Amino acid sequence: MKRASGFLLALLLATVPAFAADVDGNWTGSIDTPNGPVMVSYTFKASGTTLTGSTKGPDGSVIPIKDGTIDGSKISFSIDLNFNGNSTTLKYTGTISPGAIALTTSFMDQPMSFTLKKGS
Repeated sequence: MKRASGFLLALLLATVPAFAADVDGNWTGSIDTPNGPVMVSYTFKASGTTLTGSTKGPDGSVIPIKDGTIDGSKISFSIDLNFNGNSTTLKYTGTISPGAIALTTSFMDQPMSFTLKKGS
């Protein structure tokens, strides 16, 4: 019994890095706003517990993510945006599932939740 428990624990630990790697690639989704849905896209790359990548700004410019971490199925990162000369940092937290990432952030004290789907 002890041997079986040890094997199961080793198997579970071995699957964590494989699951975390599922974040790699291109992801798209939309955020519902008072002016209608806004399409968003992200590119992510996991290396151990470090998450890197980028998103596109409202003007189409590439914005790198920063402070990205990945811990099993949990991710977090932030991006810096500039709105008419005013800089702001958006912090995101999320949960990875097969083919989807559920993200949450806050803008002007308004929480926003949305789901990304993995692209091809």
